Amino acid sequence: MTRIFIVDDHVLIREGLKKILSTEPDLTIAGEAQSGNEALEKLDTCPCDILILDIALPDKSGLEVLKEVKTRHSKLDVIILSIYPEERYAIRALIDGAVGYVTKNSAAEELILAIRTVLAGKKFVSPALTQELVDHLRIDEKRPAHEKLSDREFQVLLLIGSGQTVSQIADKLNLSVSTVNTYRTHILEKMNLKTNVELVRYVFENHLSE
Repeated sequence: MTRIFIVDDHVLIREGLKKILSTEPDLTIAGEAQSGNEALEKLDTCPCDILILDIALPDKSGLEVLKEVKTRHSKLDVIILSIYPEERYAIRALIDGAVGYVTKNSAAEELILAIRTVLAGKKFVSPALTQELVDHLRIDEKRPAHEKLSDREFQVLLLIGSGQTVSQIADKLNLSVSTVNTYRTHILEKMNLKTNVELVRYVFENHLSE
């Protein structure tokens, strides 16, 4: 029996996932959590085989949780379940140790297929993501500028791109204003840009905005 642990902050999503997985006789729900910290705490005492992890959690990003999970439970397979399109986070998630990426607007069959693919010892990627991965293997100069950013820098970039001020971003991420300004400076340097206006334009032109 394959044990599945679900992490999502919406109870309706968790219930829906459990209903989908209940149709598979060899899959069982080992546990669930509604935040990153709750998941990390429960995983220390709740054995499971596959973690289905939402990327947008109330206390920390799914990518942060993913990194901690792979540090503390290196053999645990993680499938990212996200509302965001693959081009936004999928490559980052796979680099950080995820074995699959499924969007929430995908059919239930795709989630089951992802689980079956992982159980067969392979990573699950859609045809569209396969092309993204091929493109990612190009030399650095041909990669999009935002791929040079760390996960936190990328998160700050998206928030700047959405029109939020430094103070608003600091409140949202529970960081100091000076720390956010430091991230902003690093982002501008890495992307060879000069102003917030250029950052906003970049986010819009590269279809990164939410």
